[in-house]
Amino acid sequence: MNIGAAARERAGELLGWLSTRNEDVFVLTETSAGAGTAYLLDRFRQAGFVVVHTPDGNGDRGTALVSRVPLVADLSAFAGVSIPGRVAAAVLDTTPAIAMLGVYVPSRDRSTDKTEKKQAFVQSLLSALGELPVELRDRLVVGGDYNVIARTHQPLHPGFLPFEFGLLEAFERHGLVDAYERCSPGEQAYSWIGRTGDGYRYDYFHVGAALAGRINGCAYLHETREQRLTDHAAVTLGLGLDAVKRLPTCDLADDVLTLF
Repeated sequence: MNIGAAARERAGELLGWLSTRNEDVFVLTETSAGAGTAYLLDRFRQAGFVVVHTPDGNGDRGTALVSRVPLVADLSAFAGVSIPGRVAAAVLDTTPAIAMLGVYVPSRDRSTDKTEKKQAFVQSLLSALGELPVELRDRLVVGGDYNVIARTHQPLHPGFLPFEFGLLEAFERHGLVDAYERCSPGEQAYSWIGRTGDGYRYDYFHVGAALAGRINGCAYLHETREQRLTDHAAVTLGLGLDAVKRLPTCDLADDVLTLF
């Protein structure tokens, strides 16, 4: 879910919604250095979740990985991306072991600076992906706000550059499968709606080749937009695994400490 750099009040509302969800792992994009992100991540930690988050010293937006599944390793290959706070990566204690990568690709306007910033991030991300051992890349789950659309997007909005289309195409070359497309072939989904009413599919899940046959569902949850929790739909992905270890987490709601 893109949390839109939530301020403290909206972060409380987001926490209320997240506390009703039973997903094992949350990928939160557009985190910030503000009180809202700090509140959300502190509440998760207090409830027993593992949090992977690299605050950016320049105040840039980022990504957090929040898990009730223990982590068995980090993914140091992604520490070298051009903006480290925009990725959050780790290997989960599951069978088979899953490598999880949360990503928040920078947005841009027509300015040269922002275009170069976005292109440098995409190039560094793909370089890190190429450095992963094949067996780990085959068990990788990538999720987040990519801030790009595909060449097949309907409508095909003008203004996107070749390197932006190239991100999804490079994922495909690396064997990563678009989870929603696998579940709903040919259906055009939208996760963000512009002020003019135009829909864009910015938020995704991709899975490695070894996990493609284990996808048991992928859907966009527009209630997050409709309830004004954020301006993005959330995305949920289900994978059928042989075994999943879980931490003894507690309820996220204020004043409630019951074990799941």
